Amino acid sequence: MTETAVLAEARPPVPRPRRGAGTGRPWWTALVVLVAVLVATPVLAVVADGLGSLGEGSPPRGLGRMVLTTLTLMLGVGAGTLVVGGGLAWLVTAYRFPLRDVLVWLLVLPLAMPAYILGFVFLSTFDVSGPVQSALRAVLGTDVWMPEVRSLPAAILVMTLTLYPYVYLLARAALVEQTAGTHDAARTLGAGRGRALRRVLLPLARPSLAAGLALVMMETLTDFATVQYFNVQTVSVGVYLVWKGSFDFHAATQLAVLVLLFAVAVLAGERLLRGRARFHQRGGRGQGLQPERLSGWRAWGAALLGVAALSAGFLLPVLQLLAWALGEVLGDPATLTDPRFADHLTNSLVVAAIAAAACVVLSLAIAHGVRMSGGRLAASAAQLTTFGYAVPGAVVGIGVLIAFAGLDTALERAGVPGGTGLLVTGSVLGILYAYVIRFLAPAYQAVDASLGKISPTITSSALSLGASPLRVMARVHLPLARPGVAVALVLVLIDAVKELPIVLLLRPFGFTTTSVWVYELARENFWERAALPALVIVAAAVVPVFVLVRQTRRAEHHGKVGR
Repeated sequence: MTETAVLAEARPPVPRPRRGAGTGRPWWTALVVLVAVLVATPVLAVVADGLGSLGEGSPPRGLGRMVLTTLTLMLGVGAGTLVVGGGLAWLVTAYRFPLRDVLVWLLVLPLAMPAYILGFVFLSTFDVSGPVQSALRAVLGTDVWMPEVRSLPAAILVMTLTLYPYVYLLARAALVEQTAGTHDAARTLGAGRGRALRRVLLPLARPSLAAGLALVMMETLTDFATVQYFNVQTVSVGVYLVWKGSFDFHAATQLAVLVLLFAVAVLAGERLLRGRARFHQRGGRGQGLQPERLSGWRAWGAALLGVAALSAGFLLPVLQLLAWALGEVLGDPATLTDPRFADHLTNSLVVAAIAAAACVVLSLAIAHGVRMSGGRLAASAAQLTTFGYAVPGAVVGIGVLIAFAGLDTALERAGVPGGTGLLVTGSVLGILYAYVIRFLAPAYQAVDASLGKISPTITSSALSLGASPLRVMARVHLPLARPGVAVALVLVLIDAVKELPIVLLLRPFGFTTTSVWVYELARENFWERAALPALVIVAAAVVPVFVLVRQTRRAEHHGKVGR
């Protein structure tokens, strides 16, 4: 649940077509249900195996410490992003200062910096052999005390710097759009700026803040590489280590069930924080929160805060990566012609492109099927296809292995010796299947949003003229939904390029992607060699951030014109 959820929050609401009890097209309902079953099967297999093996053998070692560490990490990152993201949203919305108009949009850029890339840049700079500690020891002596860098607080800091834009975006949208008229009413009744913030704006922004925190905590829970750099063992890492280290099948699935419980707890917590709050603007909009001009040291202090957050989360890491990459290329020009770089990049792009195409085709089929069937069963099944995005990649990977192990057993009982063999789990087909489970949600949301803008009368007219549902999809829905299809392709492509644990668990022998290469080089402290592929990943991740900023600016422009 990354950029797409924020996009959905930033988009103006689109009226959805009314669904009835069904219009007699059972094949389309069956198609949507079939996709939902294929998406849900691996996760349900993990849950069934984990719960069914309870009591068998001893629990994984260090389970209590892993649970406590995971909880502390999630709460720490949540609190950090609330302070940084919420504080910056209030700063750029309530005040005017130098660079404010630029920082409003640039503060989103850390979204393009994966935490595992910022993590190894942070370690190279502040670890024992890094330039900061070396300089301090040269000035203050070798016995000077230094804090432990590979630690839980450092992991919390790094993840806060990359994840705060989730809270920033949603909090700012709430402050700009949702609270305008109510803020004016509070000021008219004599409330000061601070009291209006505490008594009016923060309660109104609570649903948005809760949604932002839920996104942050889900990203923290699914993180795999960053926490390992800092020697932090969470339950998500435990799933992979138990699976790969001891091959204890049931212990790994029990840990995976625990990860799912954390995910459910996050979603329940978001609902609890949101409560029954439902805030809507009624009547005409007011002027809203007008920014107050700061002067003197306050103005430059505010600008410095924004620049510091942007620099720590994006600018300085990118500059460091560029310096390393240039140094590598100038020192050894053969780096650019290293066949591994081309191979790994090709693997990443090909697998990501196939996964993106598969997700878009399935999304079109699901969204069109819901409209053709018009029944509640198809609508519920469509929602079920999106829950894979909330499941960590390691859990999805194990679920795919368990599901195909069960299929092999069933085929052997049916007289097919060897079952599917290594056709899926021994090739990239397993990775592609796991990608579809994981990334079908962002594709479906983008396509469904575009189809939602098509008037139902257009569909009804085409059907009444004798066009078949398949022809309506090909000749009417697909051409009109091209913008949503393009967004879906980009979002899945970028998410798939960055994905790490699924590839680590399911990759066939000799298959490596760019993200895995960066992870392995950084784990061995080859910072300079990891710089160039890391820059490729960051450059690719900037694309959806650009799309996000463009959509947000367009929505705000429409809001201002509508006032």
